[in-house]
Amino acid sequence: MVASPSSTLHLVGDADSSKRRQILDGARKVFMDLGFDGASMGEIARAAGVSKGTLYVYFADKNRLFEAIVEEEILEQSRVTFNFDPDRDVTTTLTEFGCALIQMLCRPGGGSSTRTVMAIAERMPEVGRRFYNNVIAFSISRLAAYLEARARLGDLAIEDYELAATQFMELCKGSLFLPFIFQAAPAPSAERIAVVIDSATRMFLAAYQAKKG
Repeated sequence: MVASPSSTLHLVGDADSSKRRQILDGARKVFMDLGFDGASMGEIARAAGVSKGTLYVYFADKNRLFEAIVEEEILEQSRVTFNFDPDRDVTTTLTEFGCALIQMLCRPGGGSSTRTVMAIAERMPEVGRRFYNNVIAFSISRLAAYLEARARLGDLAIEDYELAATQFMELCKGSLFLPFIFQAAPAPSAERIAVVIDSATRMFLAAYQAKKG
């Protein structure tokens, strides 16, 4: 039986996607182990198990390869769902969001990607901006919209919603994010995250909860 043109194209597409995935996996490991400056296309080719010629077929240079990995990280983090239903109570919503945020930021692999983006942002500002806008700023804007909705219901007294959202996220990072991102501590345990987020939520509500009566 002769394969149809459409099935042949499908097989070629699958092989192409598999090879690209193989390259990205190898490159991610090299970037995380050696950093952007320490990584070379030769080292990446070896880690991916492909020739340098094959590597250049898929990616013109190291910058383009790194940008592809950053895009994957953005997609990975954007898949994390936060429940900002305005009908949910503030304490529950903030607590669950804070725990999910830290688990996302401090997950194994994710921290290495963030460190690498931070290190390269000055040289590749567009990559840094895209990462910040699609991950950090996006989360801030969604939380700010929720806070505004709850303020309209009389639960919160906030003048600057974006500022308040940023403040809460920084409170959540507390003693967790910086030690992890600088490799001074491993990813925090669920128990430790719960303690820090509970404290952050109480501090936030002490400042912004509307006074009743």
